[in-house]
Amino acid sequence: MNQGFDWDAAGDVLPLLLEGFRVTLLATVLGTLVAAVLGLAIAVAARAPSRWVTAPVKAVMEFVRATPLLVQLVGAAALFTSVEPLTIGIVVLGIHYATYTSEVYRAGIDGVPKGQWEACRALSLPPRRTWQAVILPQAIRNVLPALGNYAISMFKETPFLAVIMVQEMVFEARKYGADHFAYTEAFTLAGLVFLVASYPTSLLMRKLEKRLGH
Repeated sequence: MNQGFDWDAAGDVLPLLLEGFRVTLLATVLGTLVAAVLGLAIAVAARAPSRWVTAPVKAVMEFVRATPLLVQLVGAAALFTSVEPLTIGIVVLGIHYATYTSEVYRAGIDGVPKGQWEACRALSLPPRRTWQAVILPQAIRNVLPALGNYAISMFKETPFLAVIMVQEMVFEARKYGADHFAYTEAFTLAGLVFLVASYPTSLLMRKLEKRLGH
């Protein structure tokens, strides 16, 4: 057992953690893109007039929300054994968070004044033009801080990817700790990296929220 904090071990593990951080950041960025695009598609599909569209969408959303992310990752890895674990992790993270970002989009769309919809109808704008030119620009602008907060949450949940052998930062910390009996140093530094990366981003999202609120 280590007595106190071993700075030599900390120096050894830091490059490994930074390499793992690169994977963590990649998974977060791509997962957020998937969640943002898919969440918007779900939000629009949920407003479709046909129950043949809305019912399956809502059923899938409820299923994803009702099952833990960890179970979804393990299940997807077991089903798609020929797919790279990182790819599985990105897709699963994206789908999982898309069910939540869709609600953010829904709130943003509902927040667009009814007069905007009425003006589009009065001008005989086609539905596609109405969504692209009028509704979505206003809705997305209003929900950017909330989407940013979900991106931060996804970043902090990337350690779950270790269960499907994605070599992200916590995976590297655990591996180094097991090999060198230096868990304290490895996980302390991993926690600090998470803090340094996420805290300033949280402050930025708060500032953006206040700015858009005005």
